[in-house]
Formats: sequence, C-alpha cells, structure tokens
Amino acid sequence: MNRIFMLIFLLISFVSEAQIQIKVVDAKTQTPLENVRVHPENGKAQITNASGVLAFSASQNQVFTFFKSGFDTFSATFGEGEHTVELYEKSLNLSEVTVSAFESERPLLEQSAAIAVVSEQDFSRFNETSIVNSFNTKPGVRIEERAPASYRISIRGSSIRAPFGVRNVKVYWNEVPFTAPDGTTALNLLDLSNIRNAEVIKGPSGSIYGAGNGGVVNLYSPANPIGGRVSADFMVGDFGMTRYRLGISQQVGNGGFEASYVSQKSDGYREQSAMDRQVFQLGGFFSVSDKQQIRTQLLVSDLDYQIPGGLNADQVAEDPTQARPGSVEQNSSISQQSVFASLEHVYTFSSKIKNSTTLYLNTNDFENPFLLDYKKELGFGYGGRTKFTYDGKLAGKYLRIIAGGEYQSSLTDAQNFGNRAGVADTVRFADKLRATQGFLFQQAEWNLTESLLLTFALSENFSSLEIDRQIDASGGDLGLQTRKFDPIVVPRFAVNYQFNDYSGVYGSISSGFSPPTIDEVRTNEGSLNLDLEAERGINYEVGYRMGKGKLNLDLTAFYFKLDQTITTYTNPQGVVLFRNAGSTDQKGIEAAIDYALIRNQTAFVRDLKIGTAFTGNYFTFANYQQGDNDFSGNDLTGVAPNTLVSRLDLRTALGFYLNFTHQYVDEIPLNDANTVYQDSYNLVNARFGWARSFAGKWELEAFAGVDNLLNESYSLGNDLNPFGGRYYQPAPTRNWYGGVKVAFLY
Repeated sequence: MNRIFMLIFLLISFVSEAQIQIKVVDAKTQTPLENVRVHPENGKAQITNASGVLAFSASQNQVFTFFKSGFDTFSATFGEGEHTVELYEKSLNLSEVTVSAFESERPLLEQSAAIAVVSEQDFSRFNETSIVNSFNTKPGVRIEERAPASYRISIRGSSIRAPFGVRNVKVYWNEVPFTAPDGTTALNLLDLSNIRNAEVIKGPSGSIYGAGNGGVVNLYSPANPIGGRVSADFMVGDFGMTRYRLGISQQVGNGGFEASYVSQKSDGYREQSAMDRQVFQLGGFFSVSDKQQIRTQLLVSDLDYQIPGGLNADQVAEDPTQARPGSVEQNSSISQQSVFASLEHVYTFSSKIKNSTTLYLNTNDFENPFLLDYKKELGFGYGGRTKFTYDGKLAGKYLRIIAGGEYQSSLTDAQNFGNRAGVADTVRFADKLRATQGFLFQQAEWNLTESLLLTFALSENFSSLEIDRQIDASGGDLGLQTRKFDPIVVPRFAVNYQFNDYSGVYGSISSGFSPPTIDEVRTNEGSLNLDLEAERGINYEVGYRMGKGKLNLDLTAFYFKLDQTITTYTNPQGVVLFRNAGSTDQKGIEAAIDYALIRNQTAFVRDLKIGTAFTGNYFTFANYQQGDNDFSGNDLTGVAPNTLVSRLDLRTALGFYLNFTHQYVDEIPLNDANTVYQDSYNLVNARFGWARSFAGKWELEAFAGVDNLLNESYSLGNDLNPFGGRYYQPAPTRNWYGGVKVAFLY
C-alpha cells in the first residue's frame, strides 16, 4: 500500500511540475506555426508541433530564441505559465523593416535618405553566383559584370569614372571599411554566401561615411548562430559553371561561430573569360559580459579570372564569343589572393552611452598580365573605425548623438613589366605607394515632435597619396611625389515627417566629394597625373514612403550637381586615362512598388507577390569642353535614361516556388559625343524549385533556373570612350543552371 501511495505522489508531483508552455503563430494570419526551432537559454532546443505548441520545465525565467526559415528570428524572456509568440515573415513591409544606415538603427520609414535594402530573398531569386541580378532589381542601383567576377557598381550613374573595378562608392562589410584607402574596392573577393543582406545608401553621404559621391554599400554576413547548423550546396550550369559550398554554425553560450568554404568555377561565355574563386570565411561572436561583446571576422580569398577585352561592332557581329585580339596570347587576366581580418569590440557604458570600435588588417597579392604590360602588386593595409552613441533628451525631446572617426592606410609595392606572351618581361617602372584617408564625423538626430525628426551631420576629411618611383626604364625622374588633398568639410541636413505609423516624407541636402584613386593618378603606361582634382557634389532629395498591409510604396526625386567630374578616355596605345571634365547636372526619379496579391499560410498558394522598380536618370554634361569639342548638354556617358524591373514571386503549400524577373534597360550612350549607343534590351530571368523542412531539423531545396530567357544580345558593362571603337563586352546568351541545398540543424 505504501508503494501505491508513493507512486501516486510521484505522479502528482510530475504532473504539477511548473511548466513554460509556448504557442507560436504567424503574426499576420494568427495560424499556428509548425517546426519552429526554439532554443532556451539553458537546456536543449525543441520544435513546435502541428498546433504550434511546445513546453519547457520552468525552474526560473529564461531567454528563448525562436527560429524558422522565412521568418525573423525573435528572442524574449518567459517564466511559468502559457505564452503566445508571434513571428513575422521577413521583409513584410516598409513599416516593419529596420535598417542600420547612417549608424542609426531605425525603421526604414524613419530614415531620411534613399536606401535600398537587398535581402536574402532577393539573392535567392537568382542563381546565387554573383550579386549582380539581385542588386539590379533596386531602383537607382546597377552592378555591371564585364566578365565573370569583374564588377562595376553604378549608383545613380557613378560608374562613368570606373573603366574597371569599384570606385566612387564606399563599401563596408560588417561595419568594417572594405574599400581601400586609395578609393578602390575588390568586391569580387566576396562570395554571395558571405553576405546575408545589404543596404545601399544612394547619393553622397560623406557626412558619416567619408569620400564617395556615388553612395555607400553596407554588407552584412549571416546572423549570429542559433543552435547548430551544418549545410552544403551544389550547383552546375552552362558554360562550365560549377559551385559548391560547405558551412557550419555553432552557438556557444550567448555567442558562437560560423565558417564556410566556397569554390566556384566557370569556363565563361567568351574566349578568355574563365573564372576560379575559393573563399573561406570564419566569424565569431562572443558575449564577454552584459556590457561587452566581441565580433571577429577572417576572410581568405583566392581569385583568378580572365579578361576577354572589348570588341568593336564588326567583331561582335562576326562572333560575340571571341576575345579581343591579343588577349589570349598575352593571357590577359587577374590573379588575386587576399586575407582580411577584423576585430570589433562593443562596450555599453550605460543605458545612454555605447561605443563600438573595429580594427582591421588586410594583405593583397595582385598580378595582372594585360595586352600592353604586366602588373604586379603586393600590398598591406590597416585601419579602424570607432563611434560613440548617446541616447538622451534635449528640451524634453529624444536626442541621439553619434560621433567618431575612421582612419585607413595602405602600403603597396607596385611593379609594371613588359608582357611577353603572358610572362613578365623586363621591368618598366616600379613604385612604392602609400594611400591614407581619415575623417571625424558627428551626427545629431532630434525628435522635435513625435512625428518630426531632424538630422544634422558633419564630417572633416583628409586624404593623401604618395608615389615613390624606384625604377623608370624610360629615364624619367625618380623619387617621391606627394599629393595631399585639402581638408574637406562635408555637411548633411535632413528632415523626416511621419503622417502616421505607416507613411511619411523626408527631405535632405547633402554634400559629397570623391578624390581620384591611385589607379587614376598612376596609369599603366607610367605617367603620373597628380593634378587630377577631387570631384565635389551637392545633392537635393525628397521622398515618400508608405508600407501598410500588402502594399509598399517608395518614391524619390533628386537633383545632384557635380563639379570637377572625372571622366575616362583611351589613348592610341589602349591605355585608359582620366581627366576632370567640367560639371554635370543629374536629375532623377526612383520608384519601387510591391504588392502581395495573396498571403495566406493555410491556403495552397501561400504567397503571390508582384513588384516593379523604375529608375529615371536624366543626366547631362552641364559644362564640358575638350579641345574643339563642346559636349555641354550631352547625355552623361554610360547611363541608361530609363530602366524598369518587374518581379513575380509564387510560393505554395507543397514547397514549390517560382521567381520571375523582367528587366528593361534603355539605350545607353557609350561616348561623350553621344554618337554611339548600346541598344535597349529586355532581360528575363526565372528560377523555380522546391524547398521544405522536415522535423525541424532538416532543410532541403532543389532548384533550376534560366538567365536571359529571351536570348538577348547585350553588354552587361560597356567600355566608355574606347580607342578603336571597342565599346562592347558581350554578355552570355540564354543559359541554364540547377542545384541542391541541404542543411541539418542540431
């Protein structure tokens, strides 16, 4: 009998044990969410059942983190009892999207600038071999790829001075300056898997990010790991393309680490356009205490790609897959190995004051055999950025002050040789190069009323270039030459007014500048153009945003006045040279509209969304005369007046999905005289597949897609003002790809 009473007592004790019961639902439809992975602060993770419910033993209050693919990660503290958690689908509407632009985490509706957000969903709509297609769905943004891994970014027409590479645009990766102090950015060292999402600030924003009239691109790696995850991807495609990725992420206490290795290869559409890239990334996040966090990043990249070169119209008509004559024989290509390491420390002094400081180091080994020469560079760079954030009140109204500074320096041994059949011959000239840039920044955001936000910002900038010529086979002068640019003060003023919780307007006046890069001052044939001036610009902008329910609307109009515009031309030897070309007038309109026709987690068609993005760039040379040629009033070279992108996305209950994209690009002037244009074209891409998760632990996806479905003949990046009419860099014709992804959560 005693044993029976004991058994009953234990059973009652077990049943009555305190529990935390949680039900997880979709925030919009209130339907239960199955297979949500829930991680308690202490103990093992669980997944929700078909009713969206799970339970934990309740010894004390603790933090729970909720993770489900396609939904925003959510964390909250719960104690004994029953609780309901609402998860929001990612990128629902503008009123719920938070961005970190201008060092201030605010909803997009409260940001007083034109900002484009490129999300994971945007990346996964295409083949994921590059960032090109996803960025090009955003108004005012255009990334060109003249050959695989040869990128050029144009934000509001800023690529006019970039015959190759990324210039006049500042790039940050995980809040670390990824743009070198000489003004260039090796964006092709990153694989798309190294980027979770991106924020593109359009137009000059030097008040807090330094030099760059084009804008700023903030790239962010995958988020801090939740639990453990092992993943693998594999993809193949036309033109010999193969890509595979291996990744692991592991939560460790309140921090964790994530690592990935990616290999991507292709033979290329054209002759001499093969590409081979391996990228390894290791990142760590560590919570030292309630007040301190540390984040580390290591990126090792090994990139080799060939350069087919530009063709003239007759060569394109004859065979668009051919390389420029001489490119194959001279092995025109780039080989680049780089290591990038950073350390970020965040310290919270109090509820009002916080500091974030980041230091970085990088090395770069660069070789570039070209038709006319053979360039070798070995470089080392370092720098850092620090900011203090104060949240308080002024006259009883909320006030946020951000202040800090950034400094970068690089040292490069640069040698130019003759090119004998792809092998470095005798040295022609050799230099030791140093580039330095730095600035202090201050920004104040003041909520004058609950609806009115004022922003005042200012930065003080300095930069310099040093070229110490060691060897000059032509007999030119040796020794050190220096160009120090005058300190430049860059102000910004902006205002944002919210009509209600889902709509508002903003206006801003911002000044910007962009000094010449070292590649523009020091050209491939050995001359030095130290008289090249920095571009100066001022931008006026107004915008309206609305995000409510199923509809998003984002409208912007701007006027940008640029002086001392840097443009390109090519001499008879084929060397790209640079010059200041008077001023430009740049008037533009940008519009993005998205609408969810269907959003129902209980129906067969779970999501059906459409969207369109329009860019109107009406840019002209205001004052531009070269010799006897007056190009004033001509359209700005390399800029399409109109582009229109339309999207359709479908997702079903069975896991099948379809992403369809159409892009129209207007004709593009290819020379300053406006006598040669690239014809307008229509580019259609589609991706379809099946994706499901099983038992909250397995994720599986199979997909296939087609690029350039209409088989258009076009160039995704032309050469501007080239010698010999070599304007065209033909892009791939219709091509297919397919692949699989698998992940295991533990």
